[in-house]
Amino acid sequence: MLRDVSTASTPAWVTEAVVYQVFPDRFRRSGRVKAQSSLVLQPWGTSPQQQGFQGGDLHGVIDALDHLQELGVTCLYLTPVFSSAANHRYHAYDYFQVDPLLGGDAALDALIRALHGRGMRLILDGVFNHCGRGFWAFHHLLENGPSSPYRDWFTVHQWPLIPYPRKGQSCGYSCWWNDPALPKFNHANPAVRDHLLTAGRHWLERGIDGWRLDVPDEVPHAFWVDFRRMVKDVNPNAWIVGEIWGDARPWLQGDQFDGVMNYRLGWSSLCWAAGARLRPGYRNPMYPLNRLDGEGWIACVNQTLGWYSPEVNRSQLNLLDSHDVPRALHTLRGDAKALRLALLLLCLQPGAPCLYYGTEVGLSGGPEPACREAYPWSGPVPEDLRQMVKDLFGLRQSLAGPIADGWTWCVQGEDGLLGRSRRSPTVSVLINRSRRRRLTCPKNVANVLWGAGAIDVGDQALGPQSAVVFSSVPGEEIEALVET
Repeated sequence: MLRDVSTASTPAWVTEAVVYQVFPDRFRRSGRVKAQSSLVLQPWGTSPQQQGFQGGDLHGVIDALDHLQELGVTCLYLTPVFSSAANHRYHAYDYFQVDPLLGGDAALDALIRALHGRGMRLILDGVFNHCGRGFWAFHHLLENGPSSPYRDWFTVHQWPLIPYPRKGQSCGYSCWWNDPALPKFNHANPAVRDHLLTAGRHWLERGIDGWRLDVPDEVPHAFWVDFRRMVKDVNPNAWIVGEIWGDARPWLQGDQFDGVMNYRLGWSSLCWAAGARLRPGYRNPMYPLNRLDGEGWIACVNQTLGWYSPEVNRSQLNLLDSHDVPRALHTLRGDAKALRLALLLLCLQPGAPCLYYGTEVGLSGGPEPACREAYPWSGPVPEDLRQMVKDLFGLRQSLAGPIADGWTWCVQGEDGLLGRSRRSPTVSVLINRSRRRRLTCPKNVANVLWGAGAIDVGDQALGPQSAVVFSSVPGEEIEALVET
C-alpha cells in the first residue's frame, strides 16, 4: 500500500544542480563492451543518421566523469538506455534490460556507483507512451492477431496489423504521430499501467535519482498521478521532469511532475543573444527561433516564471538545446560569444541549467539527426569552450541566493539588459549583446563581482558581447545607461 505522497515536496538538491545531457550512442566508446566485439559498428564520427550505431556506451560515460565534474556538472540526464533497435532508443523492446550495446545492466550499475561516489546524480529517460515494434507484447500481437491475450495492450483499428505499411496504407493500430514503428500503449488497461509502473520502480530501486518523461502530454494524467505516488514512495528525493515544451501548469500542481524541460527559457535566450545574426529557417511552433528584442525576452521569461510557484521554478530543467532541436551554436551561426550570453541568461534563472553534450567543445549540428553527432574525444575540437562553461557554472554557484529569489529586468538601449537581484538589491547583472557598440556602465558601481568579455572599469564601459555582475552603492539608484 503506497503512502500518500501525491503532494510530496520537490527535491531540494535540484535547486543547485547542473545537468549534462548525454546521447549515449554518440558520447564515448570505451572499447570494453563485450557485446560489441563481434559486431559491425559505424566508424566514430560518421555523419549522424536515423539508422546505424557508433558504439557509445555507459563505460565511456564513466570514463568522462572527470571531465564533466571539472566543468561543474552534478547530474547526468541520459536519453533512453533500454534495449532498442534504434540508436536513440526511443523504440524500446524491453524496459527491464539496459541495451547490451551500452554494456547492459552491469554497466548502468557501475555508472550509478561511480556517480554517487562523486556526489553526483543520474536521471533516465522514461518512454512510457509508446514502445518499439519489437516490444515483446506487440510482437505477440503480430504473431497471433486477434487471438493474442495482449491485444488490449494496444489500440487496434483493423486486422491484420501491418507494421511496415506501404505509403498511404494504414498500419491498423494507434501509434505515436502516425509512425508505425512506435505503437502506443493502451493506458486504460490495468496490466499496461502495472507493467510501466513496475519498470519505473525497478530502476529507482536500482539507484537512479529520477526520471525524465517523454511526450507525457499524450499519456492520461491519471497515470502520472500514480507514477508520482510510486516514485516518491521509493525515493522522496527523486526528480520527475516532464517533456512539456509550453505551458505545463496542468502537470505541475503537485500531484504529477516536479518540473519540466523549460524550453521557453532556452529559445528566448538564444533569440535575444543572437540579435540579427539568428539563423533563419527552423520551423517549430514550440521552439520558435525568431529575432527577439529585450522587451520580448523579458515578457517571455516573466510569463514563464509567473505560470508556476517558486518551488516549481526551482525544480525546472532549463536548457538551450537538446537531441530534438538544432544545437545552440548552429542557431547562433557559430558565435561563441553569443552562446556565452545565452548560457549566462539560462544560468541566472531558478531551476537546473542543462548543457547538451559537446556544447563545451563547439559541436554545432543542425536539426535532428544532425544535432546527434559524435563527441570528438580524439583530435582537435571545433572550439574549446570548456573554461567558458566552467566559469558560468561557477558564477551560478556563487549567486545561488539571488538566483533563487529572481531578478527584476529592464532593457538598456537597443542591445542591453539589466537585472537587479530581488534578494540583494545592490547586486546587478548588465549584459550587452551588441557586436559593435559599447554600453555605458552605471557610475555607482561599488565592486565588479564577475565579468565576461571587454569591461573597462576606468571608462565605465561594457564592450560588445560582454557581461558584468556588480554590486552598487547601497541606497543609490542605478541610472539609465546608454550605448556608445
